[in-house]
Amino acid sequence: MDDMRAMFLHLLATIAYRARYALRGAPESFGSFQAGSAVWTPAEAVRHMTSVLGYVRSCFEGTERPRMDPLADLAAETTRFHAMIEDVARHIRAGTEPRGMSEEQILQGPFADALTHVGQLAMLRRLSGSPVQRDSFVQAKVDPADLGPDPPA
Repeated sequence: MDDMRAMFLHLLATIAYRARYALRGAPESFGSFQAGSAVWTPAEAVRHMTSVLGYVRSCFEGTERPRMDPLADLAAETTRFHAMIEDVARHIRAGTEPRGMSEEQILQGPFADALTHVGQLAMLRRLSGSPVQRDSFVQAKVDPADLGPDPPA
């Protein structure tokens, strides 16, 4: 695996880790929290993150960008999001070449967008009155083999 692909896998693992961190322990009502007019709810933000990663998957598969219909709640959106991360990682591990988007564009577009929205989830947690605990992300145990919704033991 080349350096760019290894970095992609680590970035996907970072997105998965930080999303889990931002959502862990959130009250059930957090998914529908409204911070203001025309501001995405957390469930909508996660759905958008799934959509931008779905765009990456469609470039690997040579298919149309998938439509992400709303799911029942934040938990369902989160499960779908992590499944999408795992699916994109599968293509990266397999060495699939993206069509219609360069590796640099994948990094600067969809991957950076997903990471931005993870930060917004953490901010929405604070605004909703349920802030996440502080952590050192530099010291975090980020593992490209751990992309699912459940934190490691």
